[in-house]
Amino acid sequence: MPTFRTYDDAELHYRVLGPADSPLAPLLCLAGGPGRDAAYLGDLGGLSGRRPLIVPDSRGTGGSPTAADPSRYAFPHLAEDIEALRAHLGLERFALLAHSAGAAVAQAYAAAHPQRLTRLVLVCPGSRLQGELPDDAREIFAARRDEEWWPEAAAAVRQLAEATDLDEVRRLLLTAAPLGYGRWEEPQRAHAATQGEQLGPVPRAGFWQGVDEQAMGAVLEGLRRVECPVLVVTGDRDGMAGMRAGELVAESFPHAQVRPLHAVGHYPWVDEPELFGQVVEEFLHAS
Repeated sequence: MPTFRTYDDAELHYRVLGPADSPLAPLLCLAGGPGRDAAYLGDLGGLSGRRPLIVPDSRGTGGSPTAADPSRYAFPHLAEDIEALRAHLGLERFALLAHSAGAAVAQAYAAAHPQRLTRLVLVCPGSRLQGELPDDAREIFAARRDEEWWPEAAAAVRQLAEATDLDEVRRLLLTAAPLGYGRWEEPQRAHAATQGEQLGPVPRAGFWQGVDEQAMGAVLEGLRRVECPVLVVTGDRDGMAGMRAGELVAESFPHAQVRPLHAVGHYPWVDEPELFGQVVEEFLHAS
C-alpha cells in the first residue's frame, strides 16, 4: 500500500483503485464515521471502473498509524493531511468526494484551500458544522415502522445512547443498521456486517475535540469563498443524516446544488450503485 508523509512527518497510507491508464482525472475520496476504516466505501458502486479513486486511510484507521498527539484526529487537522496527500501526488487541482462525517473534513479543506478544488461532492453529510441538527432523520426512520426490522432497530437506537462496552456497541450498531439503508436486502446486510470491525473509537472520539465555535465559524466563512461547483447528494430514506442537513450544507457554498435520490439511504452506492455512479460522473463531467 502506498504511503505519504504529512505535515508532522506522520506516514499515512492510501489506496489507488481503478485503471492506472485512465484518461480521466482521479477522484480523491474521504470516508466518514468518523474514524471508520475507508474499506466500507468499496469502489463506490463501480466509480473505480470509470476513473482512478484515491482513498486515504485517515489517522488511526486502515493502514495508517494512530496519532501520537490526539488533537490530530480533529477534522481541521485531517484536512491538512489531505493537502499533504495532494502535494505528494503532484496534483495542482483535483476533485474531492466525501461521505458523511468526511464531509466536515472536506469542508475544512475547501475553506483552507479553495483554489485546489475543481469539483466537490458531499454524500449524505451531517450539518453539525452548520450549527443545526434537523429532526427529519428521525421522521424518515419513524416512517418505516411497518418494516419487519424496525422494532429491534428502534430498541437498539435507544440502547446505544447509554452503551459503553465496545462489543455491545458493535452489536447494537448492527441491529440498528437497517435505518441507514434504503432497503434491507443481501447487499445492504453484507455491507452493514463490516461496520463493527471497522470502528475506530479513538479517532471517532477526537474528531470534534478542540474545535470550538470560533474555529467552525472560520470554516463557514471560508466556504463562502469556494468557487468550484459543489454537489450534495442526499437520500430520502437516510435515517442517519436525513435530507435537510444536506440542504443546510449546500447553503454554505456560493455554487452548490442538492441532488436527492429516491429510495436511497445513507450509503447510496450500496442501495443504487448505477444511479449513484451516473449522478457523480455527470457532475464531474459538467462544464
